[in-house]
Amino acid sequence: MALAVFALTVASYAQWSNPADDVPAYHPSAPLHVSALPPILSGAKLTGEEFRYPWQVHVYKDAAKVGNVLYQLPCNCRCDRELGHTSLRSCFEGLHGAECSTCAKEGFYAYQQTRMGKTPAQIRAGIARHDYESIDLEKE
Repeated sequence: MALAVFALTVASYAQWSNPADDVPAYHPSAPLHVSALPPILSGAKLTGEEFRYPWQVHVYKDAAKVGNVLYQLPCNCRCDRELGHTSLRSCFEGLHGAECSTCAKEGFYAYQQTRMGKTPAQIRAGIARHDYESIDLEKE
């Protein structure tokens, strides 16, 4: 009887679990070998049709300065599900960071917060609170 009650209790918790608790992919600590990671796009790769707006180039340049921090942050656009990204850093290793305003805002937010002395854990908490949403990319 006790086993049946336990099973029913577990099932009820599973039924009422909150999908919002599902955190996008990120790494809990800095990479051991940055050179082993794909590079963040830079230089001549920040031109062409994909980089029509100044903020797109700006956010990639900032991302390159805090790549180790981005590695430790999730991306709320859920590109981990759609594109297999493993952290916010992945968004800037290709064109996704230029195409997705969520990634771009989170990237700029991470750069801004890092310059203010925040730790990756503190920045993660801000991303979880959606603090980056108030960023106006056209003004940055």
